[in-house]
Amino acid sequence: MLGNVKLERYSRQIILPEIGLSGQEKLTNAKVLMLGAGGLGCPVLQYLAAAGVGTIGIVDDDVIDISNLHRQILYTTADIGKPKASIAKQKLALLNPHINIIAYNERFTPTNAQNICNSYDLVIDGSDNFETRYLVNDTCVALNKVLVFGSIFKFEGHVSVFNYQDGPNYRDIFPEAPPRNEAPNCAEIGVLGVLPGIIGMYLANEAIKVICGIGETLSGKFMRINALDNTTSIFKVGKQQQEFPKTLAAAITEPISSENHEITIDELNTWLQQIPNEIYLVDVREGYEFEDYNIGGTNIPLYELKERIESLPHNKKLIFCCHTGQRSKMAIQLLKPAYQGKMYSLKNGIV
Repeated sequence: MLGNVKLERYSRQIILPEIGLSGQEKLTNAKVLMLGAGGLGCPVLQYLAAAGVGTIGIVDDDVIDISNLHRQILYTTADIGKPKASIAKQKLALLNPHINIIAYNERFTPTNAQNICNSYDLVIDGSDNFETRYLVNDTCVALNKVLVFGSIFKFEGHVSVFNYQDGPNYRDIFPEAPPRNEAPNCAEIGVLGVLPGIIGMYLANEAIKVICGIGETLSGKFMRINALDNTTSIFKVGKQQQEFPKTLAAAITEPISSENHEITIDELNTWLQQIPNEIYLVDVREGYEFEDYNIGGTNIPLYELKERIESLPHNKKLIFCCHTGQRSKMAIQLLKPAYQGKMYSLKNGIV
């Protein structure tokens, strides 16, 4: 039962019919694991702590750097050089002393993944690298844990809910990780400071909806938000027939093969020399990415493909390309039901 102090603290959300006392009890009893206490983790942790999530785990082996402060607003200049997980725990305890916060000042690895996740009902992925994204996804699948996913890239953010009520998981969208040396991060490409806050609040919102069993979640959907032009796109995601790696360690070293047809840059160049009239190259990146650098072809952003499917030729080899090869594989999945021509993805992208 909630005491008077908690009733007063959470009164503004308890009076919502969708939440009520039963919903607040669910939040109090919930155990949520946050992977990453950086740009995405900071707003997620603040809002979940404020909402009264009873147990919050924080996994991060990094320390606070001055370059973090423009977006990781849980920290201050005085915190530079200190471990993120521990400092986040201290700050959240000040925000809400009625919850239990556990800091894991360690890296999330195949060795500790299952042990850490076992104690939690729901996992939120705010990591900044593909290795961790695939590991946490496969761990959640193995343990049957709900995964709330978010990522950021320059001005763009992505949000989804995986492994929820027999819904799809991360590998249903991205079967394979790009090569480790070809996956950019915000240290290399930059990120708008407010973007993690926007995406982080969506992550916290999805987590609260899942915990309370209210509203419509992003399970089976993939949402993309562009803060530069204020566009939002949501497309449906279906479960693929896939066999997961036998061990969690293999999730990184032996990624699942994709059914999509892939070609290398050398094969593409050969085709362009020998049969140029039979090739139709489509760059599915955003317009500003295409302007920065491209290898030719037509620029149709991924989320506009379905709307412009009539403009795509059916009598040519349709080749999609992007930065790392991930969005181009997604393009094939998007068009599979409606496009009858031959489609290919440029392996590893244009980098």
